[in-house]
Amino acid sequence: MSERIILASGSRIRARLLKDAGVAFSATVARVDEDALKAAALAQGMSPRDLADLLADAKARKVAGKNPGQLVIGCDQILEFDGTILSKPATKPDARQQLSQLSGRSHVLYSAVVLYEGNRPVWRTIGKTRLTMRNLSHDYIQDYVERNWDEIRHSVGAYQIEKEGIRLFSAIDGDYFNILGLPLLELLDYLVETGELPG
Repeated sequence: MSERIILASGSRIRARLLKDAGVAFSATVARVDEDALKAAALAQGMSPRDLADLLADAKARKVAGKNPGQLVIGCDQILEFDGTILSKPATKPDARQQLSQLSGRSHVLYSAVVLYEGNRPVWRTIGKTRLTMRNLSHDYIQDYVERNWDEIRHSVGAYQIEKEGIRLFSAIDGDYFNILGLPLLELLDYLVETGELPG
């Protein structure tokens, strides 16, 4: 099993997915100015799908530049709703507002993964999942945010599908792992095909 894989992310969920899949890796947070990259890209009219790829690429490239000989995994996720991009909620009122907007409607999550080896990208993929929320009552939104704030404040859309957030949805069209922020099946396929993992 490879010992040279680096996850360029501080996400506990992504790390857990890799660990549970039997992937040996280390993790380091990629220090990139996501807000500046996102603002510049959107000013140029970049699509949400391409923005997810751009941010994942920037994270992988940043870490790979300091770790020659390693295989670096960069990830990012973008939530598109009604032609706009939602970010992680900064406050409880932000979370309640996001959930109220999404209530009874559909939105799309783009989850991008880019692998760097040395100073060049060697593989990339972007997963797309459409999620439809049921109609949520005002009281349920209030209570949900209070109960789950410590965790959902780290999540775009103010929910975590792997926890109570699953109760928010009436339909999901796409891959579960994409929702968690890592197109895991495609990534594992690549790692096996290239001999990074046995298979």
